[in-house]
Amino acid sequence: MTSDSMVIQKSKFEWKRYLLLSIGIALFAVTFYSSPWPDAIDPMGEHFPLSKAGKGAIAVFLLAGTWWVFEVVPIGITSLAIGVLQALFLIRPAKVAFNDFMDPSVMFIFASIVIGLVFTKTGLTKRLAYKMLVIVGEKTSMIYLGCFVVTAALTHIMAHTAVAATIYPLLLAVYSLYGEGDKPTKFGKGLFMGMAYVAGAGSIVTLLGAARGAVAVGFYNDIVGRNISFFQLSYYMFPIGWIMTFLLWGFFMIFMKPEKKVIPGLREKARLLNAELGSITRKEIVAAAIVFACILVMSLRSFVPMLQPINKTAIILISTILFFITGILDLDDLEDVPWNIILLFAGAMSIGFCLWDTGAARWMAVNWLVMFQKANWFVFVMSIAFFVMIMTNFIMNVAAIAISLPVALVIAPYLGVAPEVILFASLVTAGMPFLLLVGAAPNAIAYDSKMFTTGEFFLYGIPASIILMVVVAFASYVLWPLMGMPVTLH
Repeated sequence: MTSDSMVIQKSKFEWKRYLLLSIGIALFAVTFYSSPWPDAIDPMGEHFPLSKAGKGAIAVFLLAGTWWVFEVVPIGITSLAIGVLQALFLIRPAKVAFNDFMDPSVMFIFASIVIGLVFTKTGLTKRLAYKMLVIVGEKTSMIYLGCFVVTAALTHIMAHTAVAATIYPLLLAVYSLYGEGDKPTKFGKGLFMGMAYVAGAGSIVTLLGAARGAVAVGFYNDIVGRNISFFQLSYYMFPIGWIMTFLLWGFFMIFMKPEKKVIPGLREKARLLNAELGSITRKEIVAAAIVFACILVMSLRSFVPMLQPINKTAIILISTILFFITGILDLDDLEDVPWNIILLFAGAMSIGFCLWDTGAARWMAVNWLVMFQKANWFVFVMSIAFFVMIMTNFIMNVAAIAISLPVALVIAPYLGVAPEVILFASLVTAGMPFLLLVGAAPNAIAYDSKMFTTGEFFLYGIPASIILMVVVAFASYVLWPLMGMPVTLH
């Protein structure tokens, strides 16, 4: 390629980038400076006005969404813009907007990523990767399946963020044996995007996979007056989580079919590489013990009343501190932390709380759900699931549940819809944001592989989200009623 053609290509790219930057800014300006929008009115006649700050929150939301999807600037820089716009346009005080950047959830993601770094540095990742490859063999379809099953299974007992951070370096080790170096391939895209998607699918099965389950059950208990037990939730969620896991395997085998059906000699190579690692080292043992102890304590929080008041972020951050105390990590290792990913989630938390604090989220939820207040029970349930699915791609899934579930549970009795099906349908879609990186930490962790762009993630996420909605429809209409879940009040 000549230097002239490179200049032309670059200028085309720059024009496209500036156009998309301008679209985001225009969406912000038109929304923020528009005339007041009408109130949202729920079925009981209660009015939910949209304040100027609420309109500002939606304006920031639209700008951030545009910049994130098209990656016009680094995703972490878009997050900084979220805080800056809130402060400059007096949507929320700067202290509040930027405090969200150090929310416990952001620190949890930081600690999870550090665990992944430790697994890589000590060699535990390679040891696990080689052992897995010896078991699953040389077929790339089986490597996909092995990685997906391990990821989904681990999210039953630990937070999906921590699972993704642990599995990510293992996938890097697996991909290094594919023979394409760091070059993006269909196999690479499927491996890393698949890990992110499946981490979400597995995390819905128990209350240990993510915080959203406990939050949703808490709302349900307060509004409906009935409690959902740990095992009751798993009973209804187990088949859905695993149906999605295997469907996603099929999805990636179709859309991201590996270039090679087999990696010849992989099993033998994995055996040799594993043998070269020698016996397990002291650092590997110490690292594994620290991580296992933290996971055990976090898991026991659901069952041991004495541990429940302790925040899970404080527990997982103990691991980070211990890694430095024991000398497994040093100051230089902090440079390997992907701060772009940390900033991405800091911004996601800030815009989520901004929509919540200003009342914009409630205004959107009421406006959406009242459109279906005279609909058939099934249409109403699917409308809630769809709303949660879209919202959870833009803001943290706990917030998506918090803004939609209370409204839906209040409207449900008027339509004769049982609250259980609303709770579980919402939880399924809240766990699987397949469109945007900000929807869940595993998405952003997978993006760090540089195997795919934000645009590719969005495009492949559309058919994956359609599959998710079909599964929710099947569960709500067929599977859950057969399992004994009430779906209507009649």
